[in-house]
Amino acid sequence: MVRIDKKSTRLYVLDTNVLLHDPAALYQFDEHEVVIPMTVLEELDKHKNGIREIARTARQVSRTLSDLTSNVDLEQIHQGIPITRQSGTDGRLRLLCYQDLEDQHALADSPDNRILAETCRLQKERADASVILVTKDINLRVKAAALGVPVEDYLTDRAFDDSDAMLEGVKVYPDAGSELWNGLALDVQVERDAGRMLYQLSGEIPSEWHPGMLVADGDTEAGFEAVVRAVTRQRATLELLRNYRHGTDVWGVHAHDCRQNFALNLLMDDDVDLVTIAGSAGTGKTFMTLAAAFEQTLDSKRFERIVFTRAPITMSEDIGFLPGTEEEKMSPWMGAFHDNMDNLLRNEDGESSWENGATRQLLGSRVQIRAPGFMRGRTLNDTFLIIDEVQNFTPKQIKSLITRAGRNTKIVCLGNVGQIDTPYLTANTCGMAAVVESFRDWPHAGHVTLKSVERSRLALAGEEML
Repeated sequence: MVRIDKKSTRLYVLDTNVLLHDPAALYQFDEHEVVIPMTVLEELDKHKNGIREIARTARQVSRTLSDLTSNVDLEQIHQGIPITRQSGTDGRLRLLCYQDLEDQHALADSPDNRILAETCRLQKERADASVILVTKDINLRVKAAALGVPVEDYLTDRAFDDSDAMLEGVKVYPDAGSELWNGLALDVQVERDAGRMLYQLSGEIPSEWHPGMLVADGDTEAGFEAVVRAVTRQRATLELLRNYRHGTDVWGVHAHDCRQNFALNLLMDDDVDLVTIAGSAGTGKTFMTLAAAFEQTLDSKRFERIVFTRAPITMSEDIGFLPGTEEEKMSPWMGAFHDNMDNLLRNEDGESSWENGATRQLLGSRVQIRAPGFMRGRTLNDTFLIIDEVQNFTPKQIKSLITRAGRNTKIVCLGNVGQIDTPYLTANTCGMAAVVESFRDWPHAGHVTLKSVERSRLALAGEEML
């Protein structure tokens, strides 16, 4: 990346993908100037037609620019349109239009290369300022660096920094045993409340503790395992978890370590409305979630239905060309759902009833497969909603799904930030990261990152070696 001059005035030239990624990007650069090249406006115009998510976003950006330019004259547009940023500082928006643009070293005529040429031209005109190109396009950043143009990625929407790992939701104190409280220099009082075992802690509470977090004294054996219910600097309330390793099960499913046991506790907890489960392929995210959904829908009757949705690679934009009903259209992306249903419905002889027509008809009245693009505007009551592949949603898209929750609805978000297929999304900016970080301190949410791969030794080896 090209070194950026330490000049007081900065001009940030925004690429089209930045505005499509975050329509509020205009308001994220404090007191500095934001520059929109004419090429970007032309690209926005090409994207604005249709019902796809990118078209809706392009129209939103266009409306924002229209509102900003509606109350100013031509001279103000040339000088820069004043805008007030989210930080409370005042900045300016400039629209860049060159009619005699020079070619850049015989590069092909493309939108990216024209944006580069516009940035270079502005750089020559504004020697008094640092002109910086901001783009999500890696190839464009490489081109800019080769031409000596200062360039940056758009990082404002990151839920956490590169130096951080995504919240695991687990704090294990290995081999602590009964000395856990002494090792943490905490005083503890044990209480019973309506069948629950509560631990009231006082002292210097560890700063990394947060509501909905697992605190355990070991990773595999059934030692002390509790969830943090409330926490301040000096006090914390922990509730002892139920042990789903032996005897007690969820729809025939047992936990193999403390993280899986914690996941099952979160899934079965009436006081937890939102559960996020991360983990690599084969850790049992979908399997345990479906088991908990059946237990609470078919057995305990807490919910009336299970709704399963998943982010197809095309974000449901091309779903219409597939034949059949909505569920049949979603079938190509529902392999994980069908595989787990096949395993959950096996009897002691290893035979599965999932392919049986009567079983499918019975479950069909309670289990619904829905496309995420068609969930907008719905209100889901008495529903166990499972959202799979959340890492492929943008924060805006996952917000539109979580806000579907109505009366007596539990939402479970499953994902693996190591398997992102959507352009311009990273482990720091995807919907999974946004949900985990945003609900970190909400007492009715819980998160756990699973570690143990249960699928097979080959899957485990593939996860570690590839």
